[in-house]
Amino acid sequence: MKNLSQTKYQSALEKVQNLKQKYGESWNSINPENAARMITQNRFRTGLDIAKYTAAIMRKDMAEYDQDHSQYTQSLGSWHGFVAQQNMIAIKKHHKTTNKKYLYLSGWMVAALRSEFGPLPDQSMHEKTAVPALIKEIYDFLRQADAVELNDLFKRLENGEDVQDEIDNFETHIVPIIADIDAGFGNEEATYLLAKQMIEAGACAIQIENQVSDAKQCGHQDGKVTVPHEDFIAKLNAVRYAFLELGVEEGVIVARTDSEGAGLTQKLPVSQQEGDLASKYLAFVEAENIAIEDAREDDVLLKRDGKLVRPVRLPNGLYKFKDGSNIDRVVLDCITSLQNGADLLWIETPTPNVKQIAHMVNRVKEVVPNAKLVYNNSPSFNWTLNFRNQAYEEMLAEGENMTAYDRNNLMDAEYDGSELCHRADEKIKTFQKDAAREAGVFHHLITLPTYHTTALHMNDLTRGYFSEDGMLAYVESVQRQEIRKGVSCVKHQRMAGSDLGDDHKTFFAGEKALKAGGEKNTSNQFAEKKKTAKRELVMDK
Repeated sequence: MKNLSQTKYQSALEKVQNLKQKYGESWNSINPENAARMITQNRFRTGLDIAKYTAAIMRKDMAEYDQDHSQYTQSLGSWHGFVAQQNMIAIKKHHKTTNKKYLYLSGWMVAALRSEFGPLPDQSMHEKTAVPALIKEIYDFLRQADAVELNDLFKRLENGEDVQDEIDNFETHIVPIIADIDAGFGNEEATYLLAKQMIEAGACAIQIENQVSDAKQCGHQDGKVTVPHEDFIAKLNAVRYAFLELGVEEGVIVARTDSEGAGLTQKLPVSQQEGDLASKYLAFVEAENIAIEDAREDDVLLKRDGKLVRPVRLPNGLYKFKDGSNIDRVVLDCITSLQNGADLLWIETPTPNVKQIAHMVNRVKEVVPNAKLVYNNSPSFNWTLNFRNQAYEEMLAEGENMTAYDRNNLMDAEYDGSELCHRADEKIKTFQKDAAREAGVFHHLITLPTYHTTALHMNDLTRGYFSEDGMLAYVESVQRQEIRKGVSCVKHQRMAGSDLGDDHKTFFAGEKALKAGGEKNTSNQFAEKKKTAKRELVMDK
């Protein structure tokens, strides 16, 4: 017995054999080998099993990153279990391991694609139950990927192939999910209840932001309203208590601050003593000096530096922060979050600029040396334009003649093969490595990649299919590519569980089982054929 997989199979086999002996003839039709195989194919019984397993993975990865900043982690956002499944299958196929590869669950995509209300903006208007439902769906699909692959291996073993080592050392498709709880969907009790559902579905890492829950906006939009630190700390506590109650002791909390792009607050916290958190928060609020006789009825007034001031209040009742205070607020938010239970930080930035991120993170590290970021490599950024602008500035500073470039039109395709383009693309290519090394980014993710890839691929397929190309557009751009690139779902019946179901039906009904596989199953057209060596004709000269 070499490892967990084989040990689990043997343990399950012995247990079922003992049960057969215990319950006698009524269990005669139960085959212990088949039962043990099915148990082995389903390593994780519950979402809590998954959450505990993946939390340990994240903690290990965080510790390794602290020792070596080249050991960062990555993920792509998925809006459906099948998308997540194909992501992890492709990772195993191309990179041979899921090590340091996660999944991201985006509240934006839940709102846009999973709400019963229909497509919604990222403003926490979707049903909060849709978030744990998607987590469960993703892990159902990943567990199915385990079962399908292991079932294939067991069948190959039965047919005499030497695949025992692959079974013994099977690497699961189950990986950590960083799951977006938005601003907590209500007060701290509501946050606690939703966090529990997310953890029970399998989430080991919960990302929560410091916006007002009922006025939440996408991090890349205007109109963001943040909450005082005390309010946010209460929600961090709510998430931690949820992890502890459910026994996920290594659960990870990602504290997201939207302060960089937020200029408003809904509440003025109560300061108990000079210099406390509430006092620091209030110091960022824009205010104007006022004499008491000039105060209006029902005005809100503060004493600041011995003077009476009136906070600037908008017609909607919100208070305005001082212009230029955003970076200082980000730094204080980050430090406060880490000092009050958060494990990782998330800073939304206006552009993907390593120096700008590092400027904020290094200030945080002066107080919390091991501060680490989860960073959104967001499709809301125009990556090409941003990095061409960065490259332009660098080339200009180096004394390059930049008259060949129109600074106001750097996106133009005419620059695609230029030195500017090459420099910018190289900076995009190394952005994740550079940010991990220089700006404390432990985890890089793209929030909405599969939203955009779906739209792009449908655009391309539709253009060809509804033209004179007809079916050739599908065959050339989809099926032929699937076959030649070995994409698993080219055999879509197998990927949906048809072969696995046939084997199970055989376990259950024996020779009477009505199976989908057979000579008339058109999926046989995709059976892999062994390549025969080409004979070389050698001509005598």
